[in-house]
Amino acid sequence: MGRHAHGTSSTLTRRRLTAREMETRAAAVEAVAPTTPLPPGEAMAMLARRGFRPELGRPDLPFPRELDADTAERLTGRFGHYSFRLFLRGAIQRRGDFAPGEATRYLTVAQEKSLADALVELGLLVRTSRARYRFVHRATSFGPTLEWYVARELRRRLGCDVATGVKFRAPGLGGDLDVIAALEGKLIYLELKSSPPKHLTPGEVAAFFARVRRLRPDVAVFAMDTSLRLSDRVLPLLTAGLDPKCAPPRRIERDLWMLTPHLYAVSAKADLVANICRVVGEGLVALGPSH
Repeated sequence: MGRHAHGTSSTLTRRRLTAREMETRAAAVEAVAPTTPLPPGEAMAMLARRGFRPELGRPDLPFPRELDADTAERLTGRFGHYSFRLFLRGAIQRRGDFAPGEATRYLTVAQEKSLADALVELGLLVRTSRARYRFVHRATSFGPTLEWYVARELRRRLGCDVATGVKFRAPGLGGDLDVIAALEGKLIYLELKSSPPKHLTPGEVAAFFARVRRLRPDVAVFAMDTSLRLSDRVLPLLTAGLDPKCAPPRRIERDLWMLTPHLYAVSAKADLVANICRVVGEGLVALGPSH
C-alpha cells in the first residue's frame, strides 16, 4: 500500500513541461511522410472523404487497359450482346487455347467461330494451329472485363465519373468495390456478378451487405449478368440479408427489383446496362424531396 501511494505521489508531483519545452520537443520530431497521391476522379475522392485510402487494383483484362478509341468502341458494341459476354466469359475460363464450340454450351460452333474471328480482327485473339484460338493478353477472370464494359457505358449514358476494381481498405472487410460512380454529388456502388445465379453463395451476399454498411453509398446495385430469374435464388439470398422490418422486394419491371429505396437488384434480361441505369435513376429520385 505504501509503495502504491508513493508512486502515485511522485506522478502527481512530476514537473510539467513548459510551453517552450513542449514546442521544442514537437519541433524535433521528424516530418510526417507525405501520403500517397489519391487516384484521380470524384468517385475516388468520395471514398477518401469517408476516411478510406482507396487504390485502383491492377487490371485483369484480356486486352491492354489503354485501348485505342476505335477498338474500344467496337469492343463495347460487342459487349451489348449477351451471347458475346457468354462466349467471352467461357473463353477466358478455358485458360489455354480453345476451339469453337468449347467456350460455352449455349452457342453453336458456327456462332463461336464468328465471335472468335471478330475478336481476332479486334486484336484480342490470335489463331493457332488446328483451327484453335488463344488470347494475346491472358486474363484470369471475366469479372474485371465486365466491370470495364459497365463502367464505360455508365460514363457514356449517365455522364458520371467511374472507377472499377477499387481496393478501399476497410478494416475487417475483404474484396474490392467492383464499380463506384459519382453522380450529382451522390456515391453509387455496383456489385457485379458474372457467374450464373446457382454459384452465388450466402457468404458473397453477406460480404456485399458488409461493404454497403461500411461504405454507406447513396445508391447500391446488385447486378447479375444473367438472363435467368433473380426470384429463384438471388432475391431470397438478398432478402435474407435485409432488416426483418423491411418491406418485401418490389418489382419495378421485368427483373428489376427495389429492395429498399436505396438498394436494388437487376439481371441482364433485355439490357444489363439499361437495367442498371434505370435503377440508379430510381435511387436518385428516391433521394429527392417527397413533395
